[in-house]
Amino acid sequence: MISLAGRRILITGGSRGIGRATALLCAKAGADVGITYHTRRAEADAVARSIRALGQRAYVGGGDHGDPSRVSQLFAEVKAAFGGLDGFVANHGVWPSADTPLVALAPERWRETLRTNLDAVFLATRAALGLLGPGGRVVMVASTAGQRGEAFHADYAASKGALIALVKSLAIECAPGITVNCVAPGWVDTEMSADPYAGEGRARITESIPLKRIASADDVAGPILFLLSDLARHVTGEILNVNGGSVLCG
Repeated sequence: MISLAGRRILITGGSRGIGRATALLCAKAGADVGITYHTRRAEADAVARSIRALGQRAYVGGGDHGDPSRVSQLFAEVKAAFGGLDGFVANHGVWPSADTPLVALAPERWRETLRTNLDAVFLATRAALGLLGPGGRVVMVASTAGQRGEAFHADYAASKGALIALVKSLAIECAPGITVNCVAPGWVDTEMSADPYAGEGRARITESIPLKRIASADDVAGPILFLLSDLARHVTGEILNVNGGSVLCG
């Protein structure tokens, strides 16, 4: 069993999906866990109750992660609640589901996708580094789209590819005290990906995956837990693929 006993972990976008699964897994491993959310306070509060039921401290903070002043306030609240951090998971993000070729992609959608998936990660990670000490862990959630591209979703792929480059840059900047890694999920059975699974979509996608199943949120949370743990103390700058073999790179 991986132990995070005594660790303090913050997970952005922790009210549902991969963030929720990671928060609960970290709490089960003995960590105090903070989560952030954008607008869905009730779901975030439910996750916090589950963390406390496991005997761990919980923090919940909400708001626009692309607003520098709000991000500063969030991390001031985390410092007041926990005194500092031992691990940070940048998980929040959006995936505009409508297939749109670049020639028809509205500048507003491009800017909003990059604001949420990249600019907001920059703000939160910069703030988190101020609370992490030696032995700290940073884990970002990217995507196979950032590795191979994603036709008709160039905005999303560009934002996730930028996260991968950010991870590799920070791994050097933050060494030797802090490790910085990334998971790159493929298809995951979460609310964000519900539209492509409609109709025959789920069967088609499942067939395209060598392991013949779509990942659960827990399937991604496990590798994140590993990267937060001492088992990964000599791993930094890595992209851990969690895609069932659908994208063979690394």
